[in-house]
Amino acid sequence: MKKIIVALFAAVLVCLPAVTQSKKTKTAKARSFEVSFDYQRQAGPGSNQYAVWIENAKGEVVKTLFVTSYTTKGRVRGNEQPMRGYIKRPNCVPNWVKAAKANDLTDIQLDAFTGATPQANGKQTFTWDFTDQQGKAVQKGTYRVFVEATLYQKSIVTYTGAFSTKDKGGNITLTSKLTEPDEKHSGMVTNVKAVLR
Repeated sequence: MKKIIVALFAAVLVCLPAVTQSKKTKTAKARSFEVSFDYQRQAGPGSNQYAVWIENAKGEVVKTLFVTSYTTKGRVRGNEQPMRGYIKRPNCVPNWVKAAKANDLTDIQLDAFTGATPQANGKQTFTWDFTDQQGKAVQKGTYRVFVEATLYQKSIVTYTGAFSTKDKGGNITLTSKLTEPDEKHSGMVTNVKAVLR
């Protein structure tokens, strides 16, 4: 009888690691989304403007994570009248301006996601917690991230990639589109990455 009990106990022990291992390999759905890139400040006017935002499957902006302050607030010098940067310089992240319907947004609404243009070079990171601009959880489904950068004047690069709220953690494939080559300013935004965590 002792031999049978010992044999059964040994069989259970042999099976335990397999059960434990199968539980470990399960990956939970992602809880946040992160996009990052290396930023290098460029010399001269008409550069250093960028925006990061999320759109739903219908192409509607659900949340702007960041846009540079010149784009939304402009810069007042001397006796100039205040004017939003994208009006004075239409090449300031024009895809974001159109998608976000910037003309319909109040200054207070723009303030919620506007930040200073970085003065120093370095990695820029933005995180999305699956909420809309009002802080409410978004519906399950497919979303698209956009990173748009005005390298210089009409030279604009846009990175984009799609993902789902059902996806597990991992890297998101991004594609890029450049309006006009500008080798001198091409290093402004590089090494763009997106990951679900």
